[in-house]
Amino acid sequence: MQGSEQMSRHYGKIKDVLVNNMLGTFQQSQLRIEVEAPQNLIRDSLLNYEQLRQWLWPGRLSAELTEVLNPGLTFTTRLGPVAIQHQVEVVESNCLRLLLSQGIDGYHEWYWGEGWVQSRLEGVSLLPLNLGQTINLLNLRQFLTSTSENP
Repeated sequence: MQGSEQMSRHYGKIKDVLVNNMLGTFQQSQLRIEVEAPQNLIRDSLLNYEQLRQWLWPGRLSAELTEVLNPGLTFTTRLGPVAIQHQVEVVESNCLRLLLSQGIDGYHEWYWGEGWVQSRLEGVSLLPLNLGQTINLLNLRQFLTSTSENP
């Protein structure tokens, strides 16, 4: 019986290591920032491929994107060797929702209005999602500021 208990404990430890190290951890983050930009400029920066690729760093966008993000579109970003697949689920006048898979299993929602943008990210990943989300929001703010100053 003692060998069986040890085997069970050993299996439990292996399972914990696999779940925590291979699949990642569940993370959630919600950030909102003020930006000096009108709502339509924020929307265009999130939904237009050419603008999106200019501020979405350090990620690289796949080439199969259309000019504007639309529901049903699937594209991939790469962060070094890690691929993250995005499926556009919802596009509205002030909202974008992406389902994420591969490097992040979860979703990313964007909301915006006059002078503000909000990002909500939930998922299971080995990547530090809050750090990446913060960098993306700061990059977006910088892009919007430079775009507003130089139309």
